[in-house]
Amino acid sequence: MSTTALIVIDMINTYDHEDAELLLPSVRKALPAVVRLIDRARADGVPVIYANDNFGEWRSHHGELLETALAGPHAELVDPVRPDDSSLFIIKARHSIFFETPMTYLLAQLGIDHVVLCGQVTEQCVLYSALDAHIRHLKVTVPDDAVAHIHPDLADAALRMMERNMNTHICTVDTLDWQAAARRD
Repeated sequence: MSTTALIVIDMINTYDHEDAELLLPSVRKALPAVVRLIDRARADGVPVIYANDNFGEWRSHHGELLETALAGPHAELVDPVRPDDSSLFIIKARHSIFFETPMTYLLAQLGIDHVVLCGQVTEQCVLYSALDAHIRHLKVTVPDDAVAHIHPDLADAALRMMERNMNTHICTVDTLDWQAAARRD
């Protein structure tokens, strides 16, 4: 069983929110790397878990969130990263993938002790998720080309904080080695 999981954060998105116009260029730039990362994980048998905001739609499920995003004006940013039949999906309400979600339980059930985080937003959801993973004694990797940001300066600071304060392995999608990253201390 793999000890690593890829977690795709908030990529199922309508981009109908404050700061979306600032976020969209970064999402477009990161999207090819996110797609390569998801494809590699699937090919290598690494579990892919989507952790996505519900955008206040408390009566929706992940299929409805996907349908809504694919029907929106930015479907070209969602379609390439859509979950497949083997993907797992967790709905989150706030920034962290762990806050009030079953993520900790799911990772324990899968025997995961190393998470690779990609998606959006580097200086918010990715940062808070990395911190929450760190305090749960999980190893964390963030490919910096597979995360999108609203504010470049804050994203750079967030990546530095993750690396320095949370022992997060920062790399690129093309240099990520699942096994080596999982063995890091």
